[in-house]
Amino acid sequence: PSGELRPRYLARLERVIDRADELGMVVIVGYFYFGQDQRLTDEAAVVAATDAATNWLLERSFSNVLVEVNNECNVKAYDHAILKPDRIHELIDRVRRTEHGGRRLLVGTSYGGGAVPKENVVRTSDFLLLHGNGVKEPTRIAEMVRQTRQVPGYRPMPILFNEDDHFDFDQPTNNFVSAIGEYASWGYFDYRMAGEGFDEGFQSVPVNWSISSDRKRGFFKLLSEITGEKP
Repeated sequence: PSGELRPRYLARLERVIDRADELGMVVIVGYFYFGQDQRLTDEAAVVAATDAATNWLLERSFSNVLVEVNNECNVKAYDHAILKPDRIHELIDRVRRTEHGGRRLLVGTSYGGGAVPKENVVRTSDFLLLHGNGVKEPTRIAEMVRQTRQVPGYRPMPILFNEDDHFDFDQPTNNFVSAIGEYASWGYFDYRMAGEGFDEGFQSVPVNWSISSDRKRGFFKLLSEITGEKP
């Protein structure tokens, strides 16, 4: 409640980050999620949790970590004002100012599906996170990237869709293709839908991490065609 970190959770997180590093993967570590921040007593607890998580990551000298301060800062379910759009840049700045051994973390936040980041976030972030949930038209994905680059304070920086629940990988146009066509990264949000079996969904527990469904195979087939790697 006061922002302290749980040792057993941190031990599991360290194992995940280390294994991801061995596999050549970068981990986006999220600090806060709507529907949970009410468990923190007050704003001081939010700040304390931010500092504790940032220092923990820095002290371990991870080289494969990005920070997402909170998921979808514009969702109205957040209780604490500092986690909402008008003030979230304060926590981004706080993470950026924290150093250990001359190093700091790269940090940003995300918005709900279809939203474009606001100026205060664009000016303070190291990268910009967009979500494609609810965006049914691939043309809108491309438009979001272009609009983001027009926000005051934007300078050359990575734009990532780290969550999008649209597929259509067998179609000539889809959200994935539309995003990379604008030189933005795209994240495959694959969850197990109602009535689906264990083989579906990379983001639903328990997870079958193999390429075990038509949807998964469709994604990796398109990815291999784009990158030139074997599926």
